[in-house]
Amino acid sequence: LDLNYLTVAMEPVLCYESRNGSCLRTIYSLPIQITVYMILGVIVVLTVFGNLLVTVSIAYFKQLHTPTNYLISSLAVCDLLLGLLVMFPSMVQCVESCWYFGDVFCKVYMSSDVMLCTTSILNLLFISIDRHYAICQPLRYREKISVNVVLIMILLSWTISGLIGFGMIFLKLNFWGIEEFYSNHIVCEGECILFQTGLSSIMSSVLSFYIPGIILLSVYLKIFLVARRQYSIQIASRTCSEGISNTSQKKATKTLAIIMGAFLSFWTPFFVCNIVDPFISYSTPPALFKTLVWLGYFNSTVNPLIYAFFYSWFRKALKLFTSGIMFKADISETTLFTL
Repeated sequence: LDLNYLTVAMEPVLCYESRNGSCLRTIYSLPIQITVYMILGVIVVLTVFGNLLVTVSIAYFKQLHTPTNYLISSLAVCDLLLGLLVMFPSMVQCVESCWYFGDVFCKVYMSSDVMLCTTSILNLLFISIDRHYAICQPLRYREKISVNVVLIMILLSWTISGLIGFGMIFLKLNFWGIEEFYSNHIVCEGECILFQTGLSSIMSSVLSFYIPGIILLSVYLKIFLVARRQYSIQIASRTCSEGISNTSQKKATKTLAIIMGAFLSFWTPFFVCNIVDPFISYSTPPALFKTLVWLGYFNSTVNPLIYAFFYSWFRKALKLFTSGIMFKADISETTLFTL
């Protein structure tokens, strides 16, 4: 009986026992499963509720209805959707080592992953343009950055990202030219991974990350140089109102620069690996690849924490929400900060 038990235990476990071409399943011990579910589950919950609070705060309080905050809200919605559509199913797949959500949702999941990452960096790119006019050309800011202009920016960031993400996956451009190899050696029932050829990984990474990232860094470098020059001038002569306005704008710019820096720090390791991996015969250990992916996802968890640390309006809005006052009376015109 013991020998039979050992024989059965040593047989490979499949994701789908009744299907041909099923993937092999790795069964982790219960303590490991519980630990991973708890850690990743907390990250997912913090991501969803943190970004939900940012989105609701900006939508509810009228004082926060500004072009810059609309862009921040778009970024928060992006992070919120990443938590729901990407991080949650990815967590289940990490622990169960199989994909149980079907082929259609697998494509939606992979498309959303690419799209939302691209949307994030495009939102940050447009935020940098907003900050450029606020700091470098303050007299033209209201003329150049209106609500309608910001809405066009948001529409462009989501549309371009959607075309890149969903276009690549549903048109099967990620393994274009090696379809037979992909069908015979890569794909199996119960797995959902974004496999890319060398050309596909370069093109998607360059379009989704490297080009926007370089532009982003260039714009913020110019903002930094202009801000430093303005600070030197203001030391000699400035009016009180100009000082307050410039201080407020520079504080907002500093916070958004930190958000940009966090995004680039969390996602750069993955995108470096994503480009290199096809050219080293896909020899990157799966555990390392998943870790780098989750490091990038963790950026969406960190963003609301940055808002909470640097934005007094977010801390005050959070207190009003948690106290339940907003459910008793209309406090949408509450002053959350003073200029």
